[in-house]
Amino acid sequence: MKNTYKSIYICLLAIVMLGSCKKFDESINTDPNNPTKASGTQLIANAELFLPGLSSSPYGVHYPQYLSNTSFTDNSRYVTVNFNFSGLYTGPLMNLENVINNTSLDAIEGPVANQIAVAKILKAYFFWHMTDRWGDIPYSEALKGDLNFTPKYDKQQAIYNSLFTLLDEANAAIVTGNIKNDIVYGGDVAKWKRLGNTIHALMALRLSKVDATKGAAEFNKAVANGMMSSNNDNLSYPHLADQNNENYWYNQFTRLGRNWFAVSKPVVDYMQPLNDPRLPFFANKPTNTAITNYVGLEYGLPGSTTVTIANYSLLGSNLRLQNSPVALVTYAQSLFGMAEAAKLNWITGADVTAKLNYDNAITESIRQWTGSTSTAAAYLLQPNVAYDPANALMKIGTQRWVHLFLHGYEGWAEWRRTGFPNFLAPAPANNGAPIPRREAYGTQERSINTANYNAAVAGFPYGGADDLNARVWWDKP
Repeated sequence: MKNTYKSIYICLLAIVMLGSCKKFDESINTDPNNPTKASGTQLIANAELFLPGLSSSPYGVHYPQYLSNTSFTDNSRYVTVNFNFSGLYTGPLMNLENVINNTSLDAIEGPVANQIAVAKILKAYFFWHMTDRWGDIPYSEALKGDLNFTPKYDKQQAIYNSLFTLLDEANAAIVTGNIKNDIVYGGDVAKWKRLGNTIHALMALRLSKVDATKGAAEFNKAVANGMMSSNNDNLSYPHLADQNNENYWYNQFTRLGRNWFAVSKPVVDYMQPLNDPRLPFFANKPTNTAITNYVGLEYGLPGSTTVTIANYSLLGSNLRLQNSPVALVTYAQSLFGMAEAAKLNWITGADVTAKLNYDNAITESIRQWTGSTSTAAAYLLQPNVAYDPANALMKIGTQRWVHLFLHGYEGWAEWRRTGFPNFLAPAPANNGAPIPRREAYGTQERSINTANYNAAVAGFPYGGADDLNARVWWDKP
């Protein structure tokens, strides 16, 4: 009898063991370090790490004259001419292209359609930034890896058209369901959708001088699809109180001890007489206690100049904390865009709609920068601020320039397109060198992609050499 029980026990144990093997077979044979499906959201997160560099730059911030150098003034005198764009291709853009073209994305990280849509929005944003800096750049033949090391340069107009299509695809594809690993929006695809449409509208405004009909159509499409609705929708990069992910200006001022960046004289001279509530956030008062007002530093001083730093307003302390965020695309920008579109008759309402959006844009800008709107009404009543139909585009352009403070490349692009503010001038001490209109291609392009480089330079829309003075397509003289 004991032997019978023993036999039954052995049989039952075998059955249990066989069942257990089947139960754990899948996990035992899966290598967690070699997943069978790609992590699209991790590639997106890696691409997002490059976002603050589109704003925080020791070069772009000087073109619209937001900051002036207290020493080592080469950057504010435009000494550097050639800029390399290869890192943006091999870094964020290649990551995003892998997401867009991958057929094995893991749906556990969120709807695959949304992962691809977010990647397309980011791809459009990076390429928009790049083409506005350099003009014609590789696009249709780019991101092919070892299949093509010498891509052609696409015309900027063609790139814009392709980016509009890319954003259309993203907007149409988004479904219910958030994604994982998203640094900037926490995976909220509704915010990504509004961001994509806001980028679409801002891009459309770049066409105001070269193709107003196309610009108006694209702008209205973006409005209909739904743009940003509050500052909660802002695309801001959230730095951390950590050396591996800290604010660029913290690194410059605090970690490296470089008190090289004062707020420029044009910024202070415009904002201070208006008691602009944003100025105390943009700038510190001079540490020289005998000086009670903000003092902007003259722009583009000679390299041999010695500046007494205590007599000038350095970049505001709160903008250079270790974890200070970087604003990239904002609700106030979209409102300034709506105001301009109304004045251009791209949307209905003319001056009534333009004024409403202009007032709201300034109010939301003050909210974004100061955390309060308590001063906005009084600020808007000042004659030099209040909306004026006769000078509406000047008022919109100048206030947009103020709002875009520190986002140098974007403020520069809008100044090139609109001419506002109209008080920016070449640095007096810089031998009359004009404010740049574009950045020149990296010098390596001449040697590694010679034929396509030469074709691009020969085809500049308004002529010129590969330097800082040629114009991009939408920057029509």
